[in-house]
Amino acid sequence: MNKKIKNSILASLTADAYLLGSHWVYDEEQLKNLPIEWETLNAPQAMWHKGKNKGDFTHYGDQTFFLLEYMALKKKFDKMDFYSFWSEKMSTYSGYIDGATRNALVSMDSASNDLSICGRLAPLLLGCNSKESFLSDVKNLVEITHNSELAKITSRFFAELLWDSKENQEIQSNIQNLKGKYLLLEQWINAGVESKNSDTINSIRAFGPACGIDGGFAGVIHLLSLEDDFKTVMQKNAKAGGDSSARGMVVAMILGAQDDCIAHEEWMNEMNLLKEIREHIDANI
Repeated sequence: MNKKIKNSILASLTADAYLLGSHWVYDEEQLKNLPIEWETLNAPQAMWHKGKNKGDFTHYGDQTFFLLEYMALKKKFDKMDFYSFWSEKMSTYSGYIDGATRNALVSMDSASNDLSICGRLAPLLLGCNSKESFLSDVKNLVEITHNSELAKITSRFFAELLWDSKENQEIQSNIQNLKGKYLLLEQWINAGVESKNSDTINSIRAFGPACGIDGGFAGVIHLLSLEDDFKTVMQKNAKAGGDSSARGMVVAMILGAQDDCIAHEEWMNEMNLLKEIREHIDANI
């Protein structure tokens, strides 16, 4: 079981490092002509990630790393203690500060509906020995930066899917089993599953490639429904553009919890913080 947790964390961060290259590029023609190599990690092309280099993370991956660092230090999650730790980190952070973060630094009532928070959950597995405690920690984490009903419901869905897929390995069955509990999300779940045989770029463009849950959720379900390996799923996701990292991190943490799925090793080994990530994980496992 510990191996699955480790793989899930590594997969989510590897996905973010890979997706940095094309992250937040929306124009379809620009995506087709980006001066990057789709087979490897790349420096970012979007102006929002100025100062980042190949092997770095987007701000999503950076905040996931901060959570992992916290879990390595404290061994369990405490909302107010983490808020202090996180606030100190973000007060001197040189990367992109999104709206949810900016508002949360003022007060913990940022009602963001961005999908990205749902991809940062894997490090919380390190401090939990039951599904109930994991879901509780997820709720407390999400309330810090994305305290909206939609974000809380969506993050709980993906947290349940992550836990269940870690336990029984049947992602598609797990999605269907959870659907009845999340009526607000049912239409997006159905749309994502039904699109699995359609072109990924067209599907994600139709759902909406931007940061919001209202478009990104169905895109995640589409990607989870593909019968492809980790590398191929991430490449298809990257080429669809937009907020590819938010989608990719959610998909990766769930795929990574499978017995036979680990992050693409070549990409993982190119992460600039790989040594530190492994040390933080090993401090808990």
